[in-house]
Amino acid sequence: MVFIYRCQLELHDSLYFATREIGRLYETEPVIHNYALCYALGLVDSTVYSTTVAEEHSYRYFCPEQVPKYEEHLTPLNQQEIYVTPARSLNHSAILNTWKYANNNYHVEMEKTQKNIPSFGRAKEIAPESKFEFFVITQKELKLPKWIRLGKWMSKAEVTAEPLTKPKTAEGLFTCTYPLNPLDVMFTNQVISYDVVNMPPVSLIQNVQMRGQYYNFDDKEVKLPIRMAYRFKG
Repeated sequence: MVFIYRCQLELHDSLYFATREIGRLYETEPVIHNYALCYALGLVDSTVYSTTVAEEHSYRYFCPEQVPKYEEHLTPLNQQEIYVTPARSLNHSAILNTWKYANNNYHVEMEKTQKNIPSFGRAKEIAPESKFEFFVITQKELKLPKWIRLGKWMSKAEVTAEPLTKPKTAEGLFTCTYPLNPLDVMFTNQVISYDVVNMPPVSLIQNVQMRGQYYNFDDKEVKLPIRMAYRFKG
């Protein structure tokens, strides 16, 4: 039996992550990647691959190397038959913050400088009270956390989850208006057309026309591909 939760996320702080860098501007796209949501919702068990207490604590509170381990961390969710879609904006606004920093060469031993030239950058963030929507598909009932933290600043957000009525399945040509991770759907569906949302670590697609099996509901707008699972480039 499949359970599908329609989840709404409301920001209580401004949300920042660098989707793209344009010169000195660091911009946050109003789309939240499904990898980020898995971590924020606490679905990734950080102790699965830890062999010592020290490793467990270093992963939770300090990352000694900037090497992502998405495949290692997310593959167990396939075994548990849990899948989280990316989140789209229901309504949002942006704020622009300017920050400054100085040339700190004079702090380096044996290095002198006659100049202390300040520099600056701008961060375009998603404002508090912005709302997003995503889905959690699972083979068992889940209790999702009410409060999570997201982004570079660990911004606080509130999650509300609504279990949808028993989904119906259909097969054929359909359009999914929600953002999707292309790696997770292209192996089980024939993707015909889409719009690209450029963002790391895997660009997303939306307004996707595809052929294959899908879930639909009394709400005709919601159509989700069946058999979505975390897949990674070989």
